Amino acid sequence: MSAVPSLTVPSETIKSPMREIASIAVPVSLEMVIQLVLTFINQIIVGVLGAVAVAAVGLTGSLSFLFFVTLGALGSGTSILIARRAGANDSAGVNQTLSVTLAVSLLLAGSLTVPIILNADTLLRLAGGAEDVTRTAVPYMQVSMLALVPGVLGWIFSGALRSLGHARTPLVVTSCTVVVESLVAYGLVFGVGPLPQLGVVGAAWALVIANALKAALLAYQVYGPRHLAALQFPTRAALRAITGPLIALSAPLAFTEFVWSMGNFLYAAVFARVGTVALAASQIVSTLEGIFIVGSFGLMSSATVFIGRSLGQGDAAGAQLWLARIARAGLVTGLGFGVLFALSALIVPGLFPKVGAAVQHIALLGILINASTQVFKVRNMIVGGGILPSAGDGKGIILGDVVGAFVVGLPLAIWLGLYTPLGVWGVFLARGLEEIVKVGIFEWRRRRVNWEKLALEQGAQTGQPERVSVA
Repeated sequence: MSAVPSLTVPSETIKSPMREIASIAVPVSLEMVIQLVLTFINQIIVGVLGAVAVAAVGLTGSLSFLFFVTLGALGSGTSILIARRAGANDSAGVNQTLSVTLAVSLLLAGSLTVPIILNADTLLRLAGGAEDVTRTAVPYMQVSMLALVPGVLGWIFSGALRSLGHARTPLVVTSCTVVVESLVAYGLVFGVGPLPQLGVVGAAWALVIANALKAALLAYQVYGPRHLAALQFPTRAALRAITGPLIALSAPLAFTEFVWSMGNFLYAAVFARVGTVALAASQIVSTLEGIFIVGSFGLMSSATVFIGRSLGQGDAAGAQLWLARIARAGLVTGLGFGVLFALSALIVPGLFPKVGAAVQHIALLGILINASTQVFKVRNMIVGGGILPSAGDGKGIILGDVVGAFVVGLPLAIWLGLYTPLGVWGVFLARGLEEIVKVGIFEWRRRRVNWEKLALEQGAQTGQPERVSVA
């Protein structure tokens, strides 16, 4: 059985805590920034085709993202379990956990892909887009959903690599694949050289090719010459022992990711009912916002890795210490990237000259509104996506997302956007209020966590006694 050499390196003794956090957070954040910059580049490429093309790709993205991030929760659950095994230096547990998760993810992603493709027209029409937008979006979605299986595998391999101390590897792989996707998208959209001119659908094929390449490269990094894990056929015993904890951790995350992405989809539907101009502008705002908010995304991964390792070692004080450090880092990055996001409003006209003055105007003010709540979004990301999942508080995660989106945000968006003079501005304001409400709920749940009890439970599972961490 392959050893996991990175598990035996006491990295905390050679790096400061902030450098330890950065060693996970910076590569993860850069990886996400690169992915979103790619999305933005593709949006610019598609934007040459006009506002309808931008709206169609954005509407499809809001819907398909729902399935991607829901299944992507398996990657988060895997990362937490592997981090706990890594904290206990259990290489056999790492192998078993990864094997079971891959089997489960292949089964779920494969079973969802075909019915989604067959019902793409129905799903997109439910979103309420204009007829020309829906007509353009259907073939794009049917192709892009072929990326679901490799996309989910990529999430799992990336999470495993981070928990095993190789956070830079997914960054390098992503950097390579985004270059490929950009070139293929440009070639297939406009028909460069021997490539056919496919228009909007060409960008979807580029997405499929890039995700397949990424999954293959990440699998090679895990199972290739590095021997970070051994590929095993899951046994019945392993399935029984690991599937339960995996589902217990992943199901609440999957549900909350589904709720969150469903909320994004429904917000897009509200924007669509306000008008195609509003929908196109909202997609520009969302894409730009994503580039800056993921500057803090890696802190969520840092929370799952370091808190998971501490709990796996039976170290309650260490888990709380990492929590405090990561929360402070989130405040700094949330404020900093929020300012940069606000400044990005100045470059919208230059990046999207073909979409029209009305779209540019809405996008500019929408950016300023969303930037004002960025620090709240970062806090929610860290607590709701990193701290509470590591503590096993699935109820708190679900409560925050359901109340924030479906009790506060969306009802306000529908009322303010469709039935008051605020229109599109009311939808942007409602999204900001949703984040503020979620902060309160997540903080309340965080304060209820019994870290000593968790450390005893996890330490017992991995054979580690509870211990006291030295700050």
